[in-house]
Amino acid sequence: MESTRERTVLLKIAKKKTMISLTLILAMMSCRDIGVEGGRNDNEVPSFGVALLTSGPVSDAGWYGSAYEGIQLIEERFGARISHQQTNTPAEFDEVLRAYATSGYSLIFAHGFEYQDAAVRVGQEFPEVTIVVSSGGRVADNVIPLIFELEEGSYMAGVVAAKMTKSGTIGMVGGVAIPPAEATFVGFEAGAMSVDPEVQVLVNWIGSWDDVAMAKEAAVTLIRRGVDVLIHNTDAASFGVFQAVREARESGVEVWAMGMNRDQNDVASEVILGSAIIRIPEAFVQIATLWSEGQLTPGEAHYAGGRSGAADYVVNPNLSDKYDPELIAEIDSIRLGIADGLIAVPRIEFLERAGGSF
Repeated sequence: MESTRERTVLLKIAKKKTMISLTLILAMMSCRDIGVEGGRNDNEVPSFGVALLTSGPVSDAGWYGSAYEGIQLIEERFGARISHQQTNTPAEFDEVLRAYATSGYSLIFAHGFEYQDAAVRVGQEFPEVTIVVSSGGRVADNVIPLIFELEEGSYMAGVVAAKMTKSGTIGMVGGVAIPPAEATFVGFEAGAMSVDPEVQVLVNWIGSWDDVAMAKEAAVTLIRRGVDVLIHNTDAASFGVFQAVREARESGVEVWAMGMNRDQNDVASEVILGSAIIRIPEAFVQIATLWSEGQLTPGEAHYAGGRSGAADYVVNPNLSDKYDPELIAEIDSIRLGIADGLIAVPRIEFLERAGGSF
């Protein structure tokens, strides 16, 4: 529950800002105090406040859900006061960031490329607040892009897809064609072509992260064009991809799906060969640890990829019989090669310093 002081601050904000209702702000600022592992006293004052903004639901079993798990893990490890708010329109980005900064949240995770401009604007107003933008492309003194090198996991997925395809055609369903998402498909294609330079790779962008019906339609279109291994980079829309693959298999078409962002193998375990993943909760905890110790370098991006174990490919244990031992060994070898810097996965560079490029 908020203190009287917090409610007073929020009421003042609501009177000045008309873009977000008082009810929304009050809901946003409510938080839970859960004891830390090892026994934090319920009456103990939280060490610091950590907030999370997402532009989609944390029930997506993917990108947003992993971020919410991240702040829960921070709460458990540090006894932090946490809060989450879903922003439904770009107009809310500045308002919610500003409301959190005003209310004492000193570490804010803005989970998505779309928040980068708002983070820079609000960061200038609150230099004492650190804003971490997941997959962000703009850097400022207190705005830290957290770059997930998911293309390293999708590279391994591409290798698997090229080994598994019988048609010689594999496909990708994408949400919004922003650089971090495009980079995952660059990695996927590179991995596939490292196995078979003649493999055909098709892509269908739907312009939405969460439109399940549109994602299903895009997947159906690709399957009709001969795609028999299909990966995605969406959020809640991934359910549409998996449903399309499930229905195609039920009708006798031999086609497989792959998960992305988090381990989605149990979402549709009968059709998902494996998942290209990023370990978002662990990366959030690492950021919070560095920040709490004063070791998070201001004005620099933080990278989370295969070298730190943050990016990976996870075989679906329910379909492990589809993998021959040689392929499993090859995945392990590629994983080690990426970690050791011996395999350079193609990537898209999109970092820019606020006020000018690097």
